[in-house]
Amino acid sequence: MEPNIAYIGNLLGDTARSKMLTALMSGKALTATELSLEADITPQTASSHLMKLVEGELLIVRKQGRHKYFQLKSAEVAELIEQMLNLSALVSPSRISTGPKNERLRKARICYDHLAGELGVKLFDALLDNGWLIENNTELALTTSGQAFFSKIGVDFSVFKISRRPICKACLDWSERRSHLAGSLGEWVLNDVLNRKWANQDLDSRVIQFTPEGLKAFTNKYGI
Repeated sequence: MEPNIAYIGNLLGDTARSKMLTALMSGKALTATELSLEADITPQTASSHLMKLVEGELLIVRKQGRHKYFQLKSAEVAELIEQMLNLSALVSPSRISTGPKNERLRKARICYDHLAGELGVKLFDALLDNGWLIENNTELALTTSGQAFFSKIGVDFSVFKISRRPICKACLDWSERRSHLAGSLGEWVLNDVLNRKWANQDLDSRVIQFTPEGLKAFTNKYGI
């Protein structure tokens, strides 16, 4: 069976479904009721849309007791949505301001499972400047010194080897229009930040809010 771009385009092209998919970019699993509020539609209508997204393999359903939660199926789906957000801004009437208007979202936010926004881009730049990553066009690779650095701060690369996901990948940032770090390493960095309580994710948005002490520790750790 040949790939059907039109089918995926139709799934993404509905306003309600696109709002629900964007809401799930927070990385959290949400109920049909929660997603109906995001899309400003009834829960019944939301359920119909969600079933189409599940059938189209953009979402998965997770059951917890009597409740069902919806989540993006994979990092590849999240990357597609982020690319669509970038493209939609390029074709919009206003081409000067990019990304969300909310300054907190622009500063630092979650992009599925890694850090995005101004701080995400600064992290990416610092990793390049320190010689821990090397970029060749759109290809990103971890250097020998980079692997030594991340191993020293707690990364277990043997865990990454069992995953089909790239260790590191450049992801075009929605607001900054420059790269931030995705892949298994990008996920590790964000989890490390949250586990150390340097920052917290807002309960109702994609905002990653750093504490003053956490921001200082984060910038010192990565030489930002």
